[in-house]
Order: sequence, then structure tokens, then C-alpha cells
Amino acid sequence: MTTMVSKYAELSFRGHVAQLTLNRPPLNVMNLEMIQEINTALAHLLAEDRCQAVLLRGAGKAFSAGVDVADHVPERTELMIQTFHRTFHLLNEFDVPTIASVHGMALGGGFELATFCDFVIASREAKLGLPEIKVGVFPPVACAILTRLCNPRRALELILTGESISGEEAERIGLVNRAVESAELDIQTWAFLDRILVNSNAVVKMARKAIRASRGKPFAGKLDAIEDIYLNELMKLEDAQEGLNAFMEKRPPAWKNR
Repeated sequence: MTTMVSKYAELSFRGHVAQLTLNRPPLNVMNLEMIQEINTALAHLLAEDRCQAVLLRGAGKAFSAGVDVADHVPERTELMIQTFHRTFHLLNEFDVPTIASVHGMALGGGFELATFCDFVIASREAKLGLPEIKVGVFPPVACAILTRLCNPRRALELILTGESISGEEAERIGLVNRAVESAELDIQTWAFLDRILVNSNAVVKMARKAIRASRGKPFAGKLDAIEDIYLNELMKLEDAQEGLNAFMEKRPPAWKNR
């Protein structure tokens, strides 16, 4: 395992999984300096060939209680918003799966950071919410993505009431993949990841690319975009041929990840 430690963000590897730990305990409230460090770590990972998945988690008592209100003052708002939104532009560039492991609170920007990931595993008792409306603002990233993550009416309810829900309720409405016992969070997160990592990394990347390419298009356009990726990219992968051959030969596939 290699480690890159900054003041508020710690980047390490466990096998081929990059672990980015928010490290401003107890609640990992994200100030401008911390967000910049997160962005530096994500940019570094985008150029890291061995990375097959990215795991985001929080040190201390919470995943993250959000962005520091002190950075919302008028003279800092534009820089804060632009820096924080770069985090999501960077996450959106990953062609490997991203997963958030959520304990304690995931509020405001912490909620947005967790739910923007491809997968979320949360403790049943976790507290997830968007309290921005209560202090006279709204959550921009949540406004952009939340209606495609859960029922639009529930999305609007979360944004306009500022009320929080439990990890268990978040699972029920589709915001998290699994709500688990707090003591099992780490084990269950890795067990979930292992179910993906056992597959060809090259094919996983291609499937993720196909899903991204279809977003926002009408059905015909979606299928055309995915068909092009399937025929002209996926089927040229060695692992696509290996998987099909292994199935027909009734043997386990030997992935080469290319």
C-alpha cells in the first residue's frame, strides 16, 4: 500500500483500489483548502494506471458534514463554488467505478460528494440530508443530479425541506445501494467492491463508458451510442473474447484486463 498524505486528504492504495479519506475530523467539514487537496488527489488518480476503483470515506465521526459556511461569504463564494464543482467534474472523468462508504453524517456538500459516486454503502444510522435551504441557499450539485438518483418528488422534498433521512431510508428510496450495520460498514463495502473487481477491469470501464454515453439522449440515440461502443470498442478487447470463449468452454475466464 502506498500513501499520499496532505493536510486534510489521505490517498492510499489497497491492491488496485484507491482509497481517498477525508481527514478533517471530527466531522470532515470541507473548507477551501481541503477541497483543493481532494481535487489534487483526484487529478493524480486520473493518471494512475493501476487504479481499478476509487473508494471515498471519512475519518472520525462522519463522512462529511458539508462545506464550511465560512467559505460561503460573498467574497469567497465564487472561488468556493468553482473549486467544489471541479471535484465533480473530476469524478465524472473517471472510467473506473467510484464508491462512497458513509458513516455518521453526509450533509450538504458531503451528501453531494457521496451520492455523486457510482455506488454508496452507508450505515443504517447514517444521517443524509441537504440543509442548505435552511440557511438561505440551495445545493447546486444535488439540483443537477438528484432527480435521476431517486424519485423526483422525493428529490424535491429533500432539497426544499432541508430535512435529513437515515441510511436505511436512503436505501429504500434508491439513494444508497446498501444500508448495513455500522460495525459491518468496512467489511460490507469491500465485499461489494469485490463483486465488481472480480470482473475484467477493461470491460467494466467499457460498460461504465456506455452508460455515460447514453445519458440525456432519447432511447434511439442512447441505443445507437451504446451499439457503437459495443461493436467498435468492447468487441476489440481481448477480455471480451476471453469471457465468451470461457463460457462456451465451460471454464473460468482468465482476465488480462485489456
